[in-house]
Amino acid sequence: MSFATPADNRYFEDYLPGSVHRCGEIAVEEDEVLAFARRFDPQSFHVDPEAAAQGPFGGLIASGWHTAGLMMRLLAEHYLSSVASLASPGIDHLRWLRPVRPGDDLAVTVTVLEAVASRSKPDRGIVTSAIEVVNQHGEPVMTMKAVNMIMRRPTEQRDLLSAAGQNM
Repeated sequence: MSFATPADNRYFEDYLPGSVHRCGEIAVEEDEVLAFARRFDPQSFHVDPEAAAQGPFGGLIASGWHTAGLMMRLLAEHYLSSVASLASPGIDHLRWLRPVRPGDDLAVTVTVLEAVASRSKPDRGIVTSAIEVVNQHGEPVMTMKAVNMIMRRPTEQRDLLSAAGQNM
């Protein structure tokens, strides 16, 4: 499923609990795995292909943080609103389930778990989402629960949509 509303007109009201959104695919490139790990996670199984071949994973693997960055790229491009996404107060339950290797193709699926309008700030709401990243074999490699603050549709747009009988 994809959103009925494009990212440049997507607001809190468009994040419907229970909806499932596929966010595309992204390739895991060896040069990016090495560059990321050298800078941020310099463990041998991330930065040294020869040492990694002798290590616990039998070869080079991407840092979990690199995997999270790849997921974030797809989330920003396909799920988050380009006009109403405010920020995230955090994530919960981040799990790296399987090694991610150069040459893998990752796909991201997001399920809206909850969308709650703010009581103290009526111009926004909190959207809680379950995110699953799978490899090209359909095997889950990472899961997490994300919390995002999203602006509500401006009042005048909500009034127009209501008058036209459209759902929000």
